[in-house]
Amino acid sequence: MASNRLRGSRATTKVVLDSSAAMMPFEFMINLESELSRILGSFKIVVPSSVYEELIFLSKHGKGRKKRLSKPALDLIKDYEIVETKTQADDAVLDVAIKLNGIVFTNDKELRKRAKKNSLKTLYLRGKHSLAME
Repeated sequence: MASNRLRGSRATTKVVLDSSAAMMPFEFMINLESELSRILGSFKIVVPSSVYEELIFLSKHGKGRKKRLSKPALDLIKDYEIVETKTQADDAVLDVAIKLNGIVFTNDKELRKRAKKNSLKTLYLRGKHSLAME
């Protein structure tokens, strides 16, 4: 088993971010990548294009906290793969997660319920300091 890890044959887990997850590191001062490494080991973050567009909209037209958090979130996600989607918001996150057999990363309770109904794992913030998976 250890030889498999040395050869790199282990599949990389895909983590699909929604907008709340993209803003989370700046709201709660969490190191996103180190927390994901702690839980998953190897991973790749992907962002649906509709989430990217939502963050652009919030950075220009949002109010208060969401506007303030969306700007650094846009800088963060530019380093990740953006997957083109035809659906919007939560539907796009679920579609991408299903297509890539990925994990949904969100703090949105409704999206977590929908992911669970689709037999998808979810990551969420627990206690404002660390991530948990269900």
